[in-house]
Amino acid sequence: MPSIQSRTLRPVNLTPRPVVSAISLFLLLSVLGIVLFIAMRSPLKDDIAWLLYVARRWLAGRELYIDVVEVNPPLIVWISAVPLEIARWLNVGPQFVAMPVFITAVLGCAWWTASLLRAQGGLFADRLTVFAVIGCALLILPAADLGQREHLLVAAFLPYLVLFARSLDGRSVSVVESVIAGVLAGLGCALKPRYGAVFAVLECLALTRGLRPWRVMPFAAGTTLVGYAGLVAILCPAYVRRAVPLALALYGATDVPFLSLLWDSALLISGQAVAIGLLWLRRRSLTEYSLMLTLVVFAATSTAICFVDGKDWYYHRLPATVITVLALLLWSVTEVVQRRWTIRWPLVLAAFAVAVFCFSSIQRLEPEVVEAVEPQKTTVDRLEQIIHDEHARTYIAFSEWIALGFPVVNNTGVTWASRFDSMWALKGEVWRAHFDPAADKEWPIARWVSHDFIAGCPDIAVVDTRETTKYISVLSAADPAFARAWSRYRPIASFDGLVVYRRGRAGCLDVWVAAESKPGFDAR
Repeated sequence: MPSIQSRTLRPVNLTPRPVVSAISLFLLLSVLGIVLFIAMRSPLKDDIAWLLYVARRWLAGRELYIDVVEVNPPLIVWISAVPLEIARWLNVGPQFVAMPVFITAVLGCAWWTASLLRAQGGLFADRLTVFAVIGCALLILPAADLGQREHLLVAAFLPYLVLFARSLDGRSVSVVESVIAGVLAGLGCALKPRYGAVFAVLECLALTRGLRPWRVMPFAAGTTLVGYAGLVAILCPAYVRRAVPLALALYGATDVPFLSLLWDSALLISGQAVAIGLLWLRRRSLTEYSLMLTLVVFAATSTAICFVDGKDWYYHRLPATVITVLALLLWSVTEVVQRRWTIRWPLVLAAFAVAVFCFSSIQRLEPEVVEAVEPQKTTVDRLEQIIHDEHARTYIAFSEWIALGFPVVNNTGVTWASRFDSMWALKGEVWRAHFDPAADKEWPIARWVSHDFIAGCPDIAVVDTRETTKYISVLSAADPAFARAWSRYRPIASFDGLVVYRRGRAGCLDVWVAAESKPGFDAR
């Protein structure tokens, strides 16, 4: 494919217009205000709340992947420790620091991306407008999943993609910018190592343009990943020894059938199909062909990674969604400028696709707005109120839904009576037992959960009756000691498919002493 420089195209020179810049900035600030209001008022996202809890335990001296079980690589825990420490210095809740920190990080990446694009001139001469467009995409499209690993990842990749597209066009790239972009993208990939496939696919694309893989930017990204892997091996050997095998063995219980995942990804796949079709349609006249091609390749590879993950969680599709929308916006703006505002069906199709993505994200954000306006009506708030009313000091929830434990624990200060964030591992043990009866010998999850429950003897326990896995029955059958301890709990409330239990006056000390005398009770 010939480079864009070899094409005979009418140059597009756009100078910044104060009115457009002002409107763009107003739009971005409006979106930012709404997002911050929701983030500060509604319950903290469960995954983020859990990672803040893990970071707090780690800072307190607990050993990652042993005393507290987490299957994600440690970088996200180290990152979560930063807002946690800032919150401690300021004496405020972690939520009021974590979300602004994450938003600042993604907007910082958006600003640098806009600055890199401005150097190319043409469509991107107005840096403030470009920054506003990218910033709005990074704030609106995540909806309720703002601050997730995938959200930080896609923001970290943006400068890399811009400079990569510039290299495809044969344009010079600053060594300093290449190193910084490579390191940033490497750190983004370290949050979710499967995205290393993106680097591999992009380098295959680079080879078709005669570029060699030992360029500064991919070398910086690769060096960052190798250095990070070495750091993990030194500082967190339990991640490789325990977390990775545990995830490989049990995480499949949360997979969904391929057809279900295909249906859940229908909007994303349709949007990518539109982007690919539009790219092909203007392959000989699109001034920013290399940039859009890079975005489309990233989006397609990210979608493939989602299918490899096998989960139907929206935030897994977030990187592909953000980049797909940015690709469609890039094509639309280019089309408007080059065609002098002539409205044709391809432009209408692109605009419609962007509108559908935005509408879908707003729909996903709507429940968060309701929770921000009336936080006292949320399930999380009701659980917190019960904990306060009962003066509980320890707590556990038998559910795969992390939100029943976090941010409840973060907001109330109770002790969480488990090394797991939820019952996903126990569900995985039950799932694996169907085709591997000896699975409990390798990963005795039921015994670990039972041990933690008896040792913690929680004052309040919540049972999620909406799930098909009957955790109390599974644990009682696996460990008679758990059954004896559970017999001391009585229901005190029920709502939203949950039953809340309160422990009687009798504690678990006698059960603990009897169980501890049995060999292998702890089984860390």
